[in-house]
Amino acid sequence: MPEGKKTNLLSTETPTDVLRFLAAGNVDDGKSTLIGRLLYDSRAVMKDQLEAVTRASQNKGKDFLDLSFLTDGLQAEREQGITIDVAYRYFSTPKRKFIVADTPGHWEYTRNMVTGASNADLMLILVDARNGLTEQTYRHTLLASLLGFKHLILCVNKMDTVGFKEAVFEDLVAAFKVFTATLNIPSISCVPVSALKGDNVVQPSASMPWYKDKTLLEQLEEVNVAAELEQLPFRFPVQLVLPVQDNVVLAGQVESGRIKVGDKVQVHPGGEERTVLKIQLMDQTLEEAVATNSVSLVLDEGKPLQRGNLLSATGDLPLISDKIKVEVCWFGPGKLLVGQPLLVKHTTRFVKAEVLEIVHKTDVATLKQMPAQNGLEMNEIGEVLLQTEEPLYYGPYLVNKGTGSLIFICPRSFETIGAGLIR
Repeated sequence: MPEGKKTNLLSTETPTDVLRFLAAGNVDDGKSTLIGRLLYDSRAVMKDQLEAVTRASQNKGKDFLDLSFLTDGLQAEREQGITIDVAYRYFSTPKRKFIVADTPGHWEYTRNMVTGASNADLMLILVDARNGLTEQTYRHTLLASLLGFKHLILCVNKMDTVGFKEAVFEDLVAAFKVFTATLNIPSISCVPVSALKGDNVVQPSASMPWYKDKTLLEQLEEVNVAAELEQLPFRFPVQLVLPVQDNVVLAGQVESGRIKVGDKVQVHPGGEERTVLKIQLMDQTLEEAVATNSVSLVLDEGKPLQRGNLLSATGDLPLISDKIKVEVCWFGPGKLLVGQPLLVKHTTRFVKAEVLEIVHKTDVATLKQMPAQNGLEMNEIGEVLLQTEEPLYYGPYLVNKGTGSLIFICPRSFETIGAGLIR
């Protein structure tokens, strides 16, 4: 492990803040090794897991602990030495909990990457210090912009293979800044690392004394995403309705904004105004709940409610329509065509829908729009006009991911066949 100032990762404190982030890059840039290093150095690896990784490393004839095996869980992936599926891992430090999605590097698995991005707050893009920025780097960065990421970290990995030279890192950072200058990604930072040796991942690197900024883990710990959501209008999709005595108890997650006891809310559909009498978190009674809190709200008497209802702040209503334009990433084995029936999952609701028009498809290497008369193929991204059987209550995805995202489901097989971002 690199020398230098040590980060204390052993604490009895329980972190409450959660950061969901996505790792993307070329096939051999070291995503799985980097995530394995985060898990290993943050003490998130159990003894039996470590023993299994040790055996797997030995079976592959390696004379070092191959931390990529901590995330490359599928046997097919291990045999090929690549990541095919989206591998989710969880770890925590005294400051924060983390959910990380290790996504495929192959471009033909774009759908897996979009799936991983659907709930992520930050994208981490890896590049190999020897290879620099590649076509895949540009595509992933453009996709980050398209998907509305507000936070991006460029990780220049394998710095040990270039002698930890500052000039190599600075040249890559300069080129990346030029490329991203016109993209809508508000927060971009860059960090030089060696996932294999651990430099600047969790602990500062003694081999790169010229790097004075924070380590990767420190940057991940300090990204503030909850505050951004709290500033948005209050939205609460109802997951479960529990009748308790004379009141109704609604269980769900606060997607955005904040709510206090005594506040007035409106219920959709219908727009009925109700009052929040009580807020509960497990066995605790709260005066206020904020974005990302999973709570139960007790309302005063009114019309019967059900799963799929949406609560909003009174006077600050969501958009309402049964015809919406959606940016779609198509996963289905067949084409997405005009007239195609779909089942749409929006927040906690399931609604029948039909494709009225495919407006265009998008070249994710350039973000240029092209005609799509023949529909959308698997992994293609495009804009469609959707007709829903019932109105949706939503906000644009770039403003509010929670109410601006959709999942497309095949009405016959009930398989997930696409993801959508409401524009």
